[in-house]
Amino acid sequence: MRAVIQRVSFAEVKVDDKIIGQIDLGLLVLLGIEDADDASDIEWLAKKILALRIFSDEDDKMNCDLGDVNGGLLVVSQFTLHASTKKGTRPSFIKAAKPEKAIPMYEDFISKCEELLGKKVETGKFGAMMDVELINDGPVTIIIDTKNKD
Repeated sequence: MRAVIQRVSFAEVKVDDKIIGQIDLGLLVLLGIEDADDASDIEWLAKKILALRIFSDEDDKMNCDLGDVNGGLLVVSQFTLHASTKKGTRPSFIKAAKPEKAIPMYEDFISKCEELLGKKVETGKFGAMMDVELINDGPVTIIIDTKNKD
């Protein structure tokens, strides 16, 4: 699984000009699932993201995690995170999981985050054409790949 995590002061996702997910202070997670991913990737990534200490404390140091600041979480599926640009100029998405595998894993990831966070997670709509708007706070953007846990 690959995730692009952005600390935001605002984020929303729209489908057909209708807002389907929205948060204020929190994290926007763009999530890509590949064929080689399994349940252990879901568990590891959810715990890692929610424990990231990337919010400022009273001394303006990055010491607080999402729960410490009572932040929101918006998760948006994005198969293009597994694009290969090794050959030519047209990306290949051969490693991206097909919907029959990716949808249940996406839903399980959201459920795991809700369980760990103790509140509802906002989402996009899997497979839909979405418009994502955000205000990246910092900017702070972190990329995590469960195949590279070093």
